Amino acid sequence: MRDPALNRRRLLTAAGAFGLANGLFPGWAISGTQGSHPNLPILTGPDVDLTVGHIHLKVDGKIGHAVAMNGTVPAPLLRFKQGQTAQIKVTNTLDEDTSIHWHGLLVPFLMDGVPGLTFPGIKPGETFTYKFPLIQSGTYWYHSHSGLQEPMGHYGPLIIDPAEPDPIVSDREHVVMLSDYSPIHPHKLLQKMKQQSGLYNQQKQTLGGLLAGKDQPLAERREWAKMLMDPTDISDLTGVVFDFLINGHGPKDNWTALFKPGERVRLRFINAAAQTIFNIRIPGLKLTMVAADGQNIEPVEVDEFQIANAETYDVIVQPMEDKAYTLVSEAVDRSGMGRATLAPRRGMTAEVPPLRARPLATMRDMGMDMPKMAGGMGGHTMDMSMRNPENGPEVKMGPGVQMLAPMPLDRTSEPGQGLKNTGHKVLVYSDLIASDPNPDTRAPTRTLDIHLTGNMERFMWGFDGRSYSEQPPPYRFVAGERIQVTLINDTMMAHPIHLHGHFFELAFGPDGRHPRKHTVLVLPGGKVSFDFTPEVGDWAFHCHMAYHMHSGMFQVFAVRDGKAGTA
Repeated sequence: MRDPALNRRRLLTAAGAFGLANGLFPGWAISGTQGSHPNLPILTGPDVDLTVGHIHLKVDGKIGHAVAMNGTVPAPLLRFKQGQTAQIKVTNTLDEDTSIHWHGLLVPFLMDGVPGLTFPGIKPGETFTYKFPLIQSGTYWYHSHSGLQEPMGHYGPLIIDPAEPDPIVSDREHVVMLSDYSPIHPHKLLQKMKQQSGLYNQQKQTLGGLLAGKDQPLAERREWAKMLMDPTDISDLTGVVFDFLINGHGPKDNWTALFKPGERVRLRFINAAAQTIFNIRIPGLKLTMVAADGQNIEPVEVDEFQIANAETYDVIVQPMEDKAYTLVSEAVDRSGMGRATLAPRRGMTAEVPPLRARPLATMRDMGMDMPKMAGGMGGHTMDMSMRNPENGPEVKMGPGVQMLAPMPLDRTSEPGQGLKNTGHKVLVYSDLIASDPNPDTRAPTRTLDIHLTGNMERFMWGFDGRSYSEQPPPYRFVAGERIQVTLINDTMMAHPIHLHGHFFELAFGPDGRHPRKHTVLVLPGGKVSFDFTPEVGDWAFHCHMAYHMHSGMFQVFAVRDGKAGTA
């Protein structure tokens, strides 16, 4: 429930009412962490130089290889001003091509940074200059779109301050960049997953769990086994191989953000993880959500929120006591967590809560409405046959399609997996209401269904049954038309789907105030509809779990002037 006291008016302020005018340093200039790289380095625009290269990364005392920008993971915080024209020179010192995509930024498509689609990539030893106007403000990030460099550390935060006084009031702020890191090379991890599904899942059901009543009943287990599916398979890669980082620091490193009691602290959360969805909470503090994917929203108070890969959320907290608080970023499968501390002084710590019980996938995660399909288990054969889509291409059946959800559900009012019975308020998508009017409120003139398909046993992923390696035709649009896209998740995995170069409006909420996002998480067996207005260009459209994208869950939105269907 929204706190009526936390209304938009409270978040309006005149220039200079807070921040430096009160003698407070902005949060991005303050850190309580001690170590080799206590701060995120800051580069202010509009002109910036970045160098991509190899480094040794130290996490919780362990050394591993990473791909970094300007020698740090995460890369430097880029801080720009709305209205500037950014000019960013990127020099590649790797022995392979590289690139940078400006995630969530509305840029000309030739500056979007996708090799083979918008530009050739940056060759070893070469420098490429990105140049584009900054027409928006908010919390964003940037990362490689070449191979699997992003999981190796090639990412960084990007903040664009508004041209006008910021309507979100805070006394200081901190960037909180979440990620996962493994010293094992990403291509090795991918090879292992293709060879043996569930290799890194060490939370499978056991006889002890059956006897204790914590796991599925035996009859239900048998049904899942017949379908070659594992209800504990929530994440492909887990804490078995990942360290979960906050601003490049492991849980033992304990990155620390400072505050003074009574201050309104703005936390800019960015999920840069290759494969991990995180559940975020700060025990003892309420979280007031004020922005999603860089777009301001009507404030909503929660105790916890889930952040999918590539999403960003801005959160206000106001710790009143002179004590430390633990910031928890718990992996969705509960195989580990990131941990940081909010504290008035360096060296303070708070209790770190234990990992909660791991979730189990349900029949709902198969897109099966239990009241209508009560006989689905225990003898009833589920209909996994192909539906004939009325809108969009026919789903190509084959080894890359393990199943089609019989009854996909709109799950935008549900919390993420494992968060249904927390006993406290968890953010759901339907809580989001845009603060500013939607720029295009026309009704859609046509609709398009896109199926998210895969085979978890073979680690094959795609859209409408087609992997990008098969060179499927792009989805074609006409610039300026109004389209409603419905994403239908026919897999047992959640997928964060990102559209480059656009914001879209989720198809719910008050008229003219639908939440605007660039990335949306589609829960297993779920569906999400959004409206958007295409801009000319060839735009990447993909799952933002790096290993899913690399295994085929990538497509192109080809937008042209003229008639629909033209090249």
